[in-house]
Amino acid sequence: MMHGDDLKKVGRRRFLKMGGMSAIALTAGAAGLTSGLFPGQAAAKPDEEAEGGRKPDRDKPHGNIKLRFADDGTFKIVQFNDSQDDEDIDPRTVELMEKVLDAEKPGFVVLNGDNITGGTDTPSEVERAIGHIARPMEERGIPWAITFGNHDEDSTPNSGLNEEAMLRLYMAYKYNLNEPGAGGVTGTGNMNVLIGGPRGGEPAFNVWLMDSGRYAPESIAGQGFDGYPTWDWLRYDQVGWYCETSKKLERQYGRKIPSLLFIHIPLWEFRHMWYGSVDGRTDAHHAAAAAKHAITGERNEDECPGPFNSGMFAAMLERGDVKGVFCGHDHVNTYAGNYFGILLGYAGSVGFGTYGLPGADKNRLRGARVFNLRMAGPDVDVETHMVFAKDYGIDLTAD
Repeated sequence: MMHGDDLKKVGRRRFLKMGGMSAIALTAGAAGLTSGLFPGQAAAKPDEEAEGGRKPDRDKPHGNIKLRFADDGTFKIVQFNDSQDDEDIDPRTVELMEKVLDAEKPGFVVLNGDNITGGTDTPSEVERAIGHIARPMEERGIPWAITFGNHDEDSTPNSGLNEEAMLRLYMAYKYNLNEPGAGGVTGTGNMNVLIGGPRGGEPAFNVWLMDSGRYAPESIAGQGFDGYPTWDWLRYDQVGWYCETSKKLERQYGRKIPSLLFIHIPLWEFRHMWYGSVDGRTDAHHAAAAAKHAITGERNEDECPGPFNSGMFAAMLERGDVKGVFCGHDHVNTYAGNYFGILLGYAGSVGFGTYGLPGADKNRLRGARVFNLRMAGPDVDVETHMVFAKDYGIDLTAD
């Protein structure tokens, strides 16, 4: 989440093509690392209900499994972050989404916050903006879901549509798997998606989708946040909801269900991992951390969490079911690493209409994150890597 001139939305002329790849994996042992990609990944398919084209029954509890691993025990997820545009979306954003989906053929897609932004000043403009980013999955029949970021309500004062109203628009799409979310819990649309094994039945994997909020309040106990990060954070009741739902799943299925968590705003532990320290901020600190935590990818801006540590990481360590936490928010960070057995990673920005790197490198890191899941007995191995617009021949030059 950059500041200053680099945050200003510039015109859309064309830039030079540049890019890079990064990959990291978490194995069934939850701490050991593997290298390389899983060859021959087959896309998992939604179950017959989704394949038959019927909109999922919103009156049913979300525990019904709507996704399943392919017959070879694999499943693929694609994460798109920060499309962050209005109803006049940069067409390269949609082009990138389409090319990633056609190349990867995922079984599930997560649009992980800041899906739209300011400028959508009427309900019809909000619908059009959402339609642009829903179309790539809908046309291909790929199940998908969203989380909300800090910019999704930027147009709410003009359009009158808040996150709850926008969630209903998303849920109306045929292949969207969002639910209204847990009642009585901070945020909009906090939920989980279970993924069945190759023959259905009990779930093999779980995906947590949580709303990390927008901005901190103006003050707490009469004290403002001058000098502190001013974004939001996962609240205590959200952490409690995760813990209780995780325990419920364990009781229901007799084991902990391995999972990934998607939130828009990063946890404080992302910064701790990059430097391998709470206080250290030197190149030497990072060099040691990169070796310790197997960090790959780039960090081009400071992490922008909220002012408070939510306790979510400690809760995940205690529960032992989350294999990775993946965010967006900071568009020009693409790194990932293994932080004490839990992957922490960014997905960069898929959107060409928002800020990127300075100057001629602006669009170099436009891309998406891919997750290859492979069943390993009762556990699931997770491999993840970034793909970039330059890999698909998309023009990176800008106005």
